[in-house]
Amino acid sequence: QVQLVEYGGGWAQPGGSLRLSCAASGGTVSSYATGWFRQTPGKEREFVAAISRSGMNTGYADSVKGRFTMARDNAKNTVFLEMNSLKPEDTAVYYCAAAVATSPYLWFRSQANYAYWGRGTQVTVSS
Repeated sequence: QVQLVEYGGGWAQPGGSLRLSCAASGGTVSSYATGWFRQTPGKEREFVAAISRSGMNTGYADSVKGRFTMARDNAKNTVFLEMNSLKPEDTAVYYCAAAVATSPYLWFRSQANYAYWGRGTQVTVSS
């Protein structure tokens, strides 16, 4: 089964940028629909972005639309989350996840669709 490891978390000032990476092993990332979720203490984990198995379809939470971009590099077996115009409310632990998808064009907003999860990486946005 696929294992996922997130990289690239850290600290950024409001208005700044960070790029998160999620490296897959034990499976090819292009065989799955993949997503990013985030969680802050005391809150439910929430959907951030997702990309379909084909890489042709993406979806974003309204709170990050226009600021975050999800992409995939099949050669590196890695998915990315480019985060721009960061806000303090983006502070959270970010998780990468992979889902089995029967269609290459589907992506998923619900955590229930994702069978495989990384351990998360902390992102802190503050001045």
